[in-house]
This record gives sequence, C-alpha cells and structure tokens, in this order.
Amino acid sequence: MLKEFRDFAMRGNVLDLAIGFVMGAAFTAIVNSMVNDVIMPLVGVVLGGLDFTGLAITVGSASITYGNFIQAIINFLIIAFVLFLIVRSVNKLTESQATEEEAAPPPEPTAEEKLLTEIRDLLKEK
Repeated sequence: MLKEFRDFAMRGNVLDLAIGFVMGAAFTAIVNSMVNDVIMPLVGVVLGGLDFTGLAITVGSASITYGNFIQAIINFLIIAFVLFLIVRSVNKLTESQATEEEAAPPPEPTAEEKLLTEIRDLLKEK
C-alpha cells in the first residue's frame, strides 16, 4: 500500500498540480502587492481619496466592516480585468503564430522523396 501511495504521489499530474499550487501562492503575493500598492492608490486618487476599508456599521457589540467587502470586490474586478487583458494578449499572440505557420507553404520534397515518388508511379503503371 505504501508503494502504491508513493507511485500515486510521484505521478506527473500530482507533481504538476503541487508546483502549480506553490507558483500560484507566490504569484498571489505579487498580484496583491500590485493591486494594493500600485492600482488602488491610483483608484483612490481618481475617486478623490475614497477608501472603502474604513466603512463599517456597529450593531450591538459587533462591527460589520462592509467596506472591506467592497474593497475585496473592487480588487477582484481589477485583478480579473488585468488577467483578462493578459490572456487576451497571449491568445492573440498564439493565434498570429498559428496563422503564420499555416500560411507557410509546405516544404518542397527532397531528392530522395522525388525519387521514391517516381519509383512508386512506375510500379503503379506496371
């Protein structure tokens, strides 16, 4: 059973998933920094310095910080839009490369291929 588990854990798909997960976690820090340190200050300037994180309602002894929720929604929309632009650019790049490959004429047969074709045609005639 231990050998089967080791084989399962070391299978390519599981390792690829683990690597993707770790890379995603590392990328999350970069994206969060970009949103919080670069984009949101600019959005704050455009919106006149409005900061949603301070918005809250106190109900009894509980504080409902709905501003954090609004900020999370705005962060999500910004991240989703930036990722959309990145994926769109990559798709256009791969499409243009694919059309260039399709547009290229097939290579001319080599001398050996031409000779083999002639032999094949002669054999068909007999």
